[in-house]
Amino acid sequence: MSISTHEKDGVVILEPEGKIMGGPEATELRNRLYELISTDNKKVVIDLSHVEWMNSTGLGILISGMTSLRNNEGELKLANISEKVANLFEITKLDNVFEAYDSADDAVGSFA
Repeated sequence: MSISTHEKDGVVILEPEGKIMGGPEATELRNRLYELISTDNKKVVIDLSHVEWMNSTGLGILISGMTSLRNNEGELKLANISEKVANLFEITKLDNVFEAYDSADDAVGSFA
């Protein structure tokens, strides 16, 4: 998995590519999230447009990242969730936990 990072309007956008299934790839996403938190980034969007699939490990990383950001007065939002991944969020009821947007621009614009 590769993860590109860029910033728009003070919001950091992470764009993972591939599958978030555990192992070194998932650890890379987790480490990148915690690196952002440790450098005092409060607004993060994860653009999932290039994520083919995610399992419970991937969900755990997103939940942990969201919780850590909230504990540090930050927010994590999601964008471009594929139908396959969206089904996983619905089944686990996490679609009610995360703020998700159709595009990264919409997610960036949602920060007050």
